[in-house]
Amino acid sequence: MIDQASGLRKMQDLQQIKVIAVSGGKGGVGKTNVSLNTSIALAQQGKRVLVLDADLGLANVDVMLGLRVQRNLSHVLSGECELDDIIIKGPAGINIIPASSGTQSMVDLTPAEHAGLIRAFSDMHGQFDVLVVDTAAGISDMVLSFCRAAQDVMLVVCDEPTSITDCYALMKLLSRDHDVFKFKVVANMVRSPKEGQQLFGKLTKVTDRFLDVALELVAVIPFDEHIRKSVRKQKAVIEAFPESPAAQAFKALAKRVISWPVPKQASGHLEFFIEQLLEH
Repeated sequence: MIDQASGLRKMQDLQQIKVIAVSGGKGGVGKTNVSLNTSIALAQQGKRVLVLDADLGLANVDVMLGLRVQRNLSHVLSGECELDDIIIKGPAGINIIPASSGTQSMVDLTPAEHAGLIRAFSDMHGQFDVLVVDTAAGISDMVLSFCRAAQDVMLVVCDEPTSITDCYALMKLLSRDHDVFKFKVVANMVRSPKEGQQLFGKLTKVTDRFLDVALELVAVIPFDEHIRKSVRKQKAVIEAFPESPAAQAFKALAKRVISWPVPKQASGHLEFFIEQLLEH
């Protein structure tokens, strides 16, 4: 009877794992800022959060938070240790899986090696509610693999032509080649809510014409000098300046993330925590 009860609790824990890939195509649009601040806001609201720095060759999550890292994903892939062994604690108790920096072999991983890394999450011992995957910039196989393996893809876009075109290119590849058709959009660094809506309109104008995808605007993050100040302090704005406009926007985004449903079964392709999904 005790085993049955513990098994039920285990299943309830497994069912709560929400996996979100934060991407956007172009570098410099604020993906890592969005990933970290949303993760910390989720933790402040009682969620157990794991952040994967998925820019495998140019790690920046630990740098942005001023954290010291002893081991990273390169040590896992070389067989020196397991994923559980490299987790470090971040602000508000978030758990972080750090990537390596300046390691060419990590950038050149094959799709099979990406798949092996994604499968390795099923062997982790920690209990988590949310996995936030902070992808690299661009449209590499690595970015596509991580986006496809997530339940929700959250695209960060700012009001620049290159950001819009690169975001479009990423959606085109994911929908055409990887059967990903739904995208959450974060309008970042905008001057007003109206400007965020207009930016979203520019994106949907192109996708409605050329792609078979569904977009949802989930957050408008204002241009806020507090973000730049917090980056210099190597802190997340939500901790350094919790009352700032940007911090308030991230708190609202986190509340929205919590409301997103978690799939009760596997989608048919490789996903993070796939074994847990298959057990259902």
